[in-house]
Amino acid sequence: MYRLVTELFPICRSITGKGVRETLALVQERVPIDIREVPSGTRVFDWIVPKEWNIREAWVKDPAGKKIIDLQKSNLHVLNYSAPIHATLSLGELKHHLYSSPEHPDWIPYRTSYYNNNWGFCLPHNQLLGLSEGDYEVFIDSSLEDGHLTYGEHYLRGETEVEVLISAHICHPSLANDNLSGIAVAAFLADHLSKLPLKYSYRFLFIPGTIGSITWLSLNESEVCRIKYGLVFTCLGDSGKVTYKKSRRGDADIDRAVTEVLKNSGEAFEIREFSPYGYDERQFCSPGFNLPVGCLMRTPHSQYPEYHTSADNLDFVRPEYLADSFTKCLAIIEILESDRVYWNLNPKCEPQLGKRGIYSQVGGQTDGKSDELALLWVLNLSDGKHSLLDIAERSNLKFSAIANAAQVLFDKGLLRQDRST
Repeated sequence: MYRLVTELFPICRSITGKGVRETLALVQERVPIDIREVPSGTRVFDWIVPKEWNIREAWVKDPAGKKIIDLQKSNLHVLNYSAPIHATLSLGELKHHLYSSPEHPDWIPYRTSYYNNNWGFCLPHNQLLGLSEGDYEVFIDSSLEDGHLTYGEHYLRGETEVEVLISAHICHPSLANDNLSGIAVAAFLADHLSKLPLKYSYRFLFIPGTIGSITWLSLNESEVCRIKYGLVFTCLGDSGKVTYKKSRRGDADIDRAVTEVLKNSGEAFEIREFSPYGYDERQFCSPGFNLPVGCLMRTPHSQYPEYHTSADNLDFVRPEYLADSFTKCLAIIEILESDRVYWNLNPKCEPQLGKRGIYSQVGGQTDGKSDELALLWVLNLSDGKHSLLDIAERSNLKFSAIANAAQVLFDKGLLRQDRST
């Protein structure tokens, strides 16, 4: 995963253009994805797919003719979606188009102008303070033309058409945590799941932020009823504790499954309530859709100093945190895949478990009393109304212990699975 992050890092991405296609091509080497192209000018709900932006060169030369800002050194140096320009400006005129971050004076900030016709450059604040009076030559060789919005989609067919949606935004240039980490975890998760038998079908979206999810929802409005669970992946490679932002519903099964995993991880975590600010979960959870989609991250956006700056680099994201995020994603999916509703076939009083040799067959626990409790809880609540996740929450036992107990009881003929689950 970290290797993929390093390969993606140099690409100058935006919400459209060549950089998006280069990014998807590298993802495609890990997992087969279908590339979708949506023409500029396409109406998608209240939005219009914008013109395609591509950039080839950009720089600023000081009064002595020396390049002091250069796209070739960092693609964060250019205001993303800048219009083309070649002009000579005074320092006073140029400053209206320069962006810096005084609170982090040695870092280059990431700034965009997707839907306003503008141009500009980003630079460290200390460099801005050191600029001398005189005339500066500015050059941006970019284009804003009719083209396409491009996104990638990977679909894994399971036993049912009921879907789990995983989405990662692909539009940020040279920001390792936000969101090359999400792209990498999603790509490797898709590859891993492709080797497993699956109850649910899985749809992975690699899309530009905001306009990508709006476009996908507009084009697939009739299909979203199949989505039973959903996660947006972002900021999954930093050292912070895992944080989960709930879906708009607040009590969707995906909210409960993630909480179950984090609660039993033995590590610090945070669960946040939904808010209509953030990443693409706010589109999936808009009131007209209200899909069960939450956002999985480590340190949330804008709550680490490196966010949207050149300090969100390859040193900030580490392999061990990508691996930890990946492992927790697998644990969440294991709950989704394993959750079932059962009927107790011997509901009048407890069945005699000792004569069936059941107690010793439950694995995964060191405390024999917990094994017995898991069996009793499953028997008591397997009334066709409670899922295994319901039982785990109510008993305050690990989902894995409840699932193990249910399997043993099922194998011994004491449970019948509700086939609708």
